Order: sequence, then C-alpha cells, then structure tokens
Amino acid sequence: MAFESLAEKLQNTFKKLRGKGKVNEKDIKEAMREVKLALLEADVNFKVVKNFISDLSGRLVGVEVLESLTPAQQIIKIVNEELIALMGGEAEKLNISSKPPTIIMMSGLQGAGKTTTAAKLGGLLKKQGKRPLLCACDVYRPAAVKQLQVVGNQLGLPVFAIEDSKNPVEIAKKGLEHAKLHSNDIFIIDTAGRLHIDEELMNELKEIKAELNPTEILLVVDAMTGQDAVNVAEAFNKELEVDGVVLTKLDGDTRGGAALSVRAVTNKPIKFCGMGEKLTDLEVFHPERMASRILGMGDMLSLIEKAEEAFDMKKAAELEKKIRTQNFTYSDFLDQIQQMKNLGPMSQIIGMIPGIDAKALKNTQIDDRKMLRIEAIITSMTPRERDNFDNLTPSRKARIAKGSGTSVSEVNLLVKQFEQMQKMLKQFSGGGKKKGLLGQMKRGGKMKFPF
Repeated sequence: MAFESLAEKLQNTFKKLRGKGKVNEKDIKEAMREVKLALLEADVNFKVVKNFISDLSGRLVGVEVLESLTPAQQIIKIVNEELIALMGGEAEKLNISSKPPTIIMMSGLQGAGKTTTAAKLGGLLKKQGKRPLLCACDVYRPAAVKQLQVVGNQLGLPVFAIEDSKNPVEIAKKGLEHAKLHSNDIFIIDTAGRLHIDEELMNELKEIKAELNPTEILLVVDAMTGQDAVNVAEAFNKELEVDGVVLTKLDGDTRGGAALSVRAVTNKPIKFCGMGEKLTDLEVFHPERMASRILGMGDMLSLIEKAEEAFDMKKAAELEKKIRTQNFTYSDFLDQIQQMKNLGPMSQIIGMIPGIDAKALKNTQIDDRKMLRIEAIITSMTPRERDNFDNLTPSRKARIAKGSGTSVSEVNLLVKQFEQMQKMLKQFSGGGKKKGLLGQMKRGGKMKFPF
C-alpha cells in the first residue's frame, strides 16, 4: 500500500499528541524529531527533510498551536498543509496545444514502465474525448515496438511504427505527419529507455525535442527506487528541461520518498501516478489527496471518481428500482460484483476510506478471490435460479457446487447471506418518511455483503 510505513509512523506520532490536553514546546520538538526520522526512513531527500522540518517547526511553535483548545488537531492541520505544499500544492494539468496535435514526449530509464505508461496516458486521454496516436520510437529494446502495439490495441489506440527503421527522429517526424493527416489531436512519443544516463541516447532525446518541439516532456520514474528516482529526475531535467513527472508503481511504494522529494528537488510537478498493473491504473496526481492518505484521513474524492468510472449510473438506477419493488436477484448481485471488480483491489479501496485504521487491517486477509468464487457459484446457476424463480434444492446446490468448483457448504453460505441481504433490502424499500433506500443510507443504515 502506498506510503504504508511512513503513514503508520506519522500517525503514531500524532496519536501521542492527541493524548495530551495541552502541548508545550518540548512536546512539539519531540514530535518533530519523530517526523524527521520517519521521513528519512521513507528515503526522502535529506535537504528536503531539513527544509520541511524547519518550515514546520517555525509554524508549530507559534501561539496558534500552543494556545489551541485542540493542539493535536491543529498540528495535524499544519502538517497536512506543509505536505501538500511539499508535493506541489495543486494538481498540475497537461499542457494542451492550442493548435493540434499536442505532442507528448515520454522519457525515462529502462524498467520504469515508460511504454506501458505511454499507452495508459493515451487511454486516459481517450476517455476525455481525445484522439491519441502512439508513436513507437524505441528502436533498441527487443520487442519494444511490439509491446506498444499490443497495449495500444488493448486500449483501442492506433500505433505508428516503422518496423525496419533504426532512426527514431525520422520515425517521430513521420509519425507526426501521420497524426496531422488522420486528425489525431494527441501525439505520444515512446522514446528509447536507458540503463543509466547515457550521453548518446540523451543526445537522441535532445534531437527529437529540437525537431518536433513537444508541447509536453514527461519523465517516467519508478517510485519504488526512492532516492534514486529523485536523482534520475534531477539529471533528466538538467539535460531535457522536462515539464512534469509520472511516478509509476506508487501503489507498491510503502515509503514514499520519491513522491515527497521530486517536486522539491527538481521544481517540476508530478502530473500522474501509476496505481496498479491494469492499463486503466493511471491517476492524476493530487498533492492534497496524497497528503490526506499519508495522514490517515482517507481519500474520498479519488474513491468517488473511481466509483463513477466503474459503476454504470443507468444500472444503478435500475437496481434502486428493483430494491424498491423487492425484486433483487442473484443476477443483480452478480452485476454489482462485476462492477465492484472495476474499482480495483479491495485493500487499495479500503485505504481510501476515512477513519479506517490501516494498521489494524494490516494483517487482515482481504481476499479478492472470494468475489471470484461467488461469481463462479452464481454463473453456475440456471437463468431461472439466478432470478429466484426456482428454489435451490439440495440436488441443485450439489450441481452448482460441482459446476463452480466449490463446495456445497460454500453455496449454502452464499444462499444464507443473500437471503439476509434480501431482508435488509426490504427494510430499505419500505414506504414512508426516511424509510426508502436513500433515507436509510443518510441515517447510517448498513449492508453486509458476503465478501
């Protein structure tokens, strides 16, 4: 989970402060020492930590905190504001050219996920109504062109490539002509990676930049490499003058050093972050949301956005109608499971919910495979069984268990939990003031799903 170890240490520090009715300068000094150690252990750049603690301490020792009725809350508020400022303040948008196409040049070391990120970015922009064209300019890495074509095809994106050419500058120029000819308003160049800062390949990037004058140069770095990612960003920025950074594998970065250092060291914004292996797992980087996650306050805005993308609003309206008419079936339940799967791993979703104790859930097994087993059981039913027209007799349950590769006891458990859910839904569907579905939810009604 992103920032897991850093978040745990910071939250423990603030927990100690919450136990105090009043705080003095000694308490604040001790808390700042713990914050400093937590940041250094998270592989945050030393100079960044030093400046951050200096700025933070200057605000915390003021009368604003010492005379506050709730000093711990005031301290957390100030730390939150400073973390947001450290990561850039506000989300930075892509530069879009007033005269299409917008040219986006991807750069970075080998293994950072540049090719996949180029496709992910194209997919994200396609959802926004753009018409991206990917251009395969990595002529050195074996199968790099094929990889871009495969991921591009999976997202329904066209890919421009010249199989027998070894001149990336020429490929980029012809690709741009192709984009203009076919009315592609976004042109994404996947350049060759490098194992280290290589002068020859860096000159190649400079030549592509000089010939095409890209609207945006994005540097792709692996968040899990911590301080090394910051050093790479600094070196690339010095040579290319990048416009922004994409942090990949942020979902697996428990420390968070790169995310907290890149902006301060390079003065370039983090524009996107990779939060999973799926081709849809690319998010706009929001400093305020990341700070909120680090301090254990959740990230409801990102969760809502994920839900809006994953759930079909028309189907949601139909579901509410079925609940009101007490006609919720296994088919409806299966549909909800399939939509929930689009949200991503449950462990990642739970981390976005405010008030959830991440530490308490650390050793809890959130088994996403349970959803798959439930899905298998329901799909092994006949259409009439799914729609509650045929009773699930013991012989039917045995057939369903065999067909789904599960046991009769698992089928019985699902049936029992489904029946309990139906009873609760009948309460939601009751008439009268505050008894409908929305009224129940506003009053805090809870629904237990069987996973």
